[in-house]
Amino acid sequence: MSPDPTPATAMNASPTPAAPSGTGPAPAPTSPGLLHGPWPPDALWGRRWPGPARPPTAGALGAIVGAAVAAVAAVPLDRTGVGWLVTALAGAAALIVARGYAYRPPAGVPVPLVHRPGPALTAERYAWSAATVALLGVGTVRAAGWLFLLCLATAVLTGSLAVAGGRSFRAMAAAVGMALAAGFRALPWLAEGLTRVAGSRGGRKPARAAATAAAAALLLIVFGALFTSADAAFAEIVSAGTPDVNGRTLARWLFVFAAALVVVGGCAFLRAAPPDLSGLDGRGRRRVARLEWAVPLILLVLLFAVFVAVQVTVLFGGSRLVLETEGLTYAEYARSGFWQLLVATGLTLLVIGGAVRWAPRGTGTDRVLIRSVLGALSALTLVIVASALHRMNLYADTYGLTRLRVLVALCELWLGVVFLLVLVAGVRLRAAWLARVALGAAVLALLGLAAANPDGLIAQHNVDRYARIDRIDTEYLSTLSADAVPALEGLPEGLRDCALNEIAVHLADDPDDWRGWNYGRDHARAILALAEPPKPVGCGRPPW
Repeated sequence: MSPDPTPATAMNASPTPAAPSGTGPAPAPTSPGLLHGPWPPDALWGRRWPGPARPPTAGALGAIVGAAVAAVAAVPLDRTGVGWLVTALAGAAALIVARGYAYRPPAGVPVPLVHRPGPALTAERYAWSAATVALLGVGTVRAAGWLFLLCLATAVLTGSLAVAGGRSFRAMAAAVGMALAAGFRALPWLAEGLTRVAGSRGGRKPARAAATAAAAALLLIVFGALFTSADAAFAEIVSAGTPDVNGRTLARWLFVFAAALVVVGGCAFLRAAPPDLSGLDGRGRRRVARLEWAVPLILLVLLFAVFVAVQVTVLFGGSRLVLETEGLTYAEYARSGFWQLLVATGLTLLVIGGAVRWAPRGTGTDRVLIRSVLGALSALTLVIVASALHRMNLYADTYGLTRLRVLVALCELWLGVVFLLVLVAGVRLRAAWLARVALGAAVLALLGLAAANPDGLIAQHNVDRYARIDRIDTEYLSTLSADAVPALEGLPEGLRDCALNEIAVHLADDPDDWRGWNYGRDHARAILALAEPPKPVGCGRPPW
């Protein structure tokens, strides 16, 4: 009998299943390289993220594949809709189920430390998970595709933090990168689990599962065909819920299944082996001398103070100062300054971040200096934020509101909130929470924008502006989503036709199935059904 392994060896070796009596030696343990992906773990990721020590179980694999199948059935790739929310909920449920199955050892077999699950989900990770589901759920309510794309991109960030963690800015950035790579690292891990499941008990479990699925499909087809031929209403429901199977449909199914398998499998991979991000909290960073950072920033504060003094005069001077300036109109005043101030605000945030990272704080003088300089810079920047928003308000009054103007105004407001957070963090010179709270504020701002219905706000603002100055760009308004229909219904007949005809034609020619059901489009169809259909008329962009 071979000697017992040393404790170190036992801690790092995958459990080898015992061979049944009389069947020969036990199978050799699986290669660690395969379990950790196609790259040696220390070559690419180091010890920070070695990967799971054992492949997924049959239950975990079933949950992951089930979520991918749900995505195939529910996701509408060409539009917003309730299918995105259904898929998000299915993915979250699959990760919960997979985590419960992944570390279920055989009865009486101790589980080595490397095979035990990672840390339990904290309240913070639950919050990121809820934010991810809420962001994907925006497609159920709003028809604006541009808004949903923003929510989808943000959901990638929040979902990465939910499964990988990360507290500081560097750790959060590393978590996002690892989450994007986890899907591809998970493929050999899933393949190893499938191999083990297929080889267990002579492959009887997979064969039985396939037989069960075939029997269920046969029963549904036979009895579904009978009921369809027996009742016209039931046949209509079945026809609406059954897609036309063709080459394009099959290609979409394969693409969605593969994408969902990579995403959900990568999330399960991360939950099975969470990365160690504790070394990315910024400790031990190199500091610079006091004057090396203080002199440039004090001069910058003086420049800001002079500019802010002018801005305060303009903000409180209002129209009189603008009109008394020769050759200057509201539009020219707004257009000439907003974008520059937006860039200046973003650059100031980078400057403050660099100062917080490298400025020394070992003595009382250092701490007083960094508080006073960065506090003054943040406070002055808040005035610049107010000036930029004031200019954007003038811009919108002169030229009307657009999606881009709404987004940049929201971005400027978010930057103002971040500078307020910087002021709060400067009180104790501890800002480990700042990156997470700033991202949380961005998520809340985006969800708030979705709740406010941005396309509807844009349409209503331009309709109200038309009532004041008798100018409106119906060509632009016709490019808005169905969310704008309630506001555009208030236009006079000719302008209403120009603004609504294209939207009405799209809604009529491209109906939604259950996957693409959306409150905004459904509400718009109901409004248009009760009113006179808009007529196709020749409309163009106004000359101003």
